[in-house]
Formats: sequence, C-alpha cells, structure tokens
Amino acid sequence: MHFIQRAAVVFLLLLTPQTMAWQAAPAPGGPIVVTLPGKPDSVRFVAIGDMGTGEAEQYQVAARMEEFRLKLPFPFVLTLGDNIYGGKSPADLRKKFEIPYKPLLDAGVLFYASLGNHDDTNERFYKFFNMNGKQFYAFSKGNVRFFALDTDYLDPKQLAWFEQELAATTQPWKICYFHHPLYSSAAYHGSSTELRKVLEPLFVKYGVQVVFSGHEHVYERVKPQKGVYYFIEGAAGELRAGNLRQKGLTDAGFDKDRSFLAVEIAGDDLYFQAVSRTGVTVDSGSFRRPGAPDPR
Repeated sequence: MHFIQRAAVVFLLLLTPQTMAWQAAPAPGGPIVVTLPGKPDSVRFVAIGDMGTGEAEQYQVAARMEEFRLKLPFPFVLTLGDNIYGGKSPADLRKKFEIPYKPLLDAGVLFYASLGNHDDTNERFYKFFNMNGKQFYAFSKGNVRFFALDTDYLDPKQLAWFEQELAATTQPWKICYFHHPLYSSAAYHGSSTELRKVLEPLFVKYGVQVVFSGHEHVYERVKPQKGVYYFIEGAAGELRAGNLRQKGLTDAGFDKDRSFLAVEIAGDDLYFQAVSRTGVTVDSGSFRRPGAPDPR
C-alpha cells in the first residue's frame, strides 16, 4: 500500500569491525546557525522521522545533528517512525542506525522511538530505541510529559491506556508523537482523517499542546488546529521533493531536501528550528503554551 521513492546516491562508506568508523560524502552548504535560545534548565531535543535508509543523505543529516549538538547540546531524540527501512538484520541495524548516529550515541544522546508502517514490532526490543518492549509508552523530561503512540495498531487497549495517562499527567506540557499525521498538506498521503476522529478529541479534552509525526517525506508546520500545534518531520532520510501542496493548512514547509527539527522548551515557551541537510534553517520560531499566563 505504501511505496518508497529513493534517489540513487553515490557515497563512500568505510566500515571496519574494530572501529565501525564511517565517512559519508560531506553535506553541501555552510555551518548551522543555532537560533534556539539555550536557556538554563530547558528541555531540548530533536525530532526525526522516516530516516532509516542507510543512504548517504541519512548520514549527512545525522552529521548535521551532531554539528548542532556540539553548538547546543540536546540529550534525546524522538523518532517518528519508519526508523529502519527494508532488512532488519543486525548488520542492517548497524548500517541504518548505529553507524550514522554513532557520534550522538557515544555522547550519551538517547533515542525514544515510535513505530511506523515500515517498522517491525520487534524493534520495540532494540536497545537503542529505549522502548523497553512496549509499542506505546510515556516518559517525562522536566516540565514535559511525552506520549509515544503506535498509529499502525491504534486499538482500544492503547486508547484506554492513552486516556488514563493523559488524565493522570501533572506536567504542564503534553506532547504526543507517532507516525501518521492527523493534518498534512503533502500530496502523497495527506491527512489521516480516521486517526484524527479518534485522537483529536483526546488532545482537546486533556490539553495536548504539540504533536510530532512523520510518514510524509517533507517538513511541515501546520497551522494550529483546535489549539494544537502539529509538526511533520518525515524527511530525515527519505524525501518526496515538491510534494507539499497549498491547502491553507501550512504555516511553513520544506520539501526540497532532507531535514531535522530541533526543539527547546523553556518554562511556558516552546522554540523550534528546522534545519536542512545543507545546514540552512528552513523554519524557526516560538509560541507560548496555550493557556499559560501572560508573562507581561
């Protein structure tokens, strides 16, 4: 049902059993200019989706993530599904995850995965995904509660768990992430309207403020819907160039190259910066948590 369009890319991969070192053709462009404020005690992370190709562009985006981290450290990454395309042998996992993200892993950066339609449920046992055998789970960082859902198998059990978790959450920020976007202007799939009917009422009822998804191989920041901010970052490895359409949903979008999304939450303010494979900031900004008191 889902088709993948891959670009033929020539790259150099040097791998030895002793060092597992790699060298990909360097990404074009100049250095990244960080726009996030880097405030003390903030919650900083990166979101990536549809990345696990093992191809040069994935490696180049990963190198850009490490470049960003050296300028402004972040302790964890949210993965938005389609983490590993194709084969999932130990050698595949090394090529498509452990090697490209080795500098981040070596620095202690944790990856918290959600599963996509190209993933295998056995990935929930993969130690680097920190899922601890669960297809859906929640965790907290500072004043934020994160909820990782499996939108390939959104059954009543998962929905009941999700509502119970939302109702019990005391953190002011509630952030959900999963693979299939509820709103999207991309032409290939578009909005997942059936999922929206099920999930959006829970977001509104329990005050979820932010949702991250992948699936569409573009970057898109959707205009707030019913008080919820939606981001799509499905271009950390795959790309559907020129796939975004003008439907009135998009506040900002980028479908020219691969990218990743960096986020910082400081108190009641969220800052975001989307960075392309060439190091260009293609979207950035901030917003205050809906319902938060006015700082003035």
